[in-house]
Amino acid sequence: MPAGVIAAVAPGSLTGRAGLRPGDELLSINGQRVRDVIDVQFQAAEEHLVLRARRDGAEFTVEIDRRYGEPLGWTFADPTFDGIRRCDNRCEFCFVAQMPRGLRRSLYVRDDDYRHSFLFGNYVTLTHLEEADWERIGGQHLSPLYVSVHATDVELRRRVLRNPDAPDVMDQLRRLAGLGIELHTQIVVTPGLNDGPHLDRSIGDLVRLHPAVRSVSVVPVGLTKFHRGGCRVHTDGEMDAVVDQVTGWQERLHGQLGAHFAYLSDEWYLRLGQEVPPLEAYDGLDLTENGVGLTRRFLNNWSSFRSQVSRFQVRHTNLKPGTMKPETFTLVTGALFAPVLQRLTMDLDHVDVFPVTNRFFGETVTVAGLLTGGDVVAQLQGRALGDVVMLPPAMFGGPEGQSLDGMRPAEIGEALGRSVVVEDASKLARP
Repeated sequence: MPAGVIAAVAPGSLTGRAGLRPGDELLSINGQRVRDVIDVQFQAAEEHLVLRARRDGAEFTVEIDRRYGEPLGWTFADPTFDGIRRCDNRCEFCFVAQMPRGLRRSLYVRDDDYRHSFLFGNYVTLTHLEEADWERIGGQHLSPLYVSVHATDVELRRRVLRNPDAPDVMDQLRRLAGLGIELHTQIVVTPGLNDGPHLDRSIGDLVRLHPAVRSVSVVPVGLTKFHRGGCRVHTDGEMDAVVDQVTGWQERLHGQLGAHFAYLSDEWYLRLGQEVPPLEAYDGLDLTENGVGLTRRFLNNWSSFRSQVSRFQVRHTNLKPGTMKPETFTLVTGALFAPVLQRLTMDLDHVDVFPVTNRFFGETVTVAGLLTGGDVVAQLQGRALGDVVMLPPAMFGGPEGQSLDGMRPAEIGEALGRSVVVEDASKLARP
């Protein structure tokens, strides 16, 4: 029977006072088994809770009375207690398939779990939902969900996913819409495969399910040097054509729906050197996890503080006690965002921007979130650096704040002989 391993219990919390502790395994709440943190949230909404747990192989029961909305004070080692649903598609652009050997095991997991879509906004393909999953999505109203569509034509989508048994995604989206589920969709555009008229058809099909389908994010294919498939990245001319195509849809749909509906990820604009749209062009949606609107939010945040700047001030635990106003900064970023950051800081003589080339995954990978600690160290060592090196937070999404190659910020700082902070560079502009 799946069990939720308790990772931490807050001191003085309800579960702490009840005697639960890290390492205990939660089996059921009020007689209902729990498969994941969704079940925990759903079942633990009652005021009186009977918790069945296991410790060192022995089962026991505790009872808790809670006030409405009172936190229980526990966290779990994994959000899904019965494992994670693995993807059985073989998309040529799948980033997991483009990983080199020797990295941490979690980077090779092909996640296609609708529960992670609900909990964390992960995009999933819906290619192996069972009837029990449909019943649960509707019964617990797991909304919103985030769906990788790539193409709405059934046969083309099967080619993109390299899965001849993939179901008709439009049928699935219509069923989810009927259950009252809000949907955000994604199309990874691969030149010569699902672009041109295929992209037009996909956007046109999806907009017919608006407002249940709230958005479609249009993202360019990204390939590492370890890619072995037959697809390729876009030329600048092809990128320009996609931008014009989607912009045309936005203009038409905004007049019809009052929303732009189709949103280009920032990479299209940045690679072409174009200005990103204003914040209102994203219609109040937060699609930044998909790379949509992240640059605009950064620029707006920077601009709101820039006029008030007289000195830069940073506080961080990595700095020595009493060090509040370092004189100079080196801002590390990827090749894609470097021109934006350089333009913002060009008149600040105590700030320099260092774009790091991605040698680990290849120079076609230009985003800061895929930089490795090894590349940062190799390219910054021996250079004239500021008093403080600022690294992008997106680099450290791994366990315990590790980079993709397993380095922690303190290790990078030690190798460079500098204090290191991990923050959004726009925070520098706060007075």
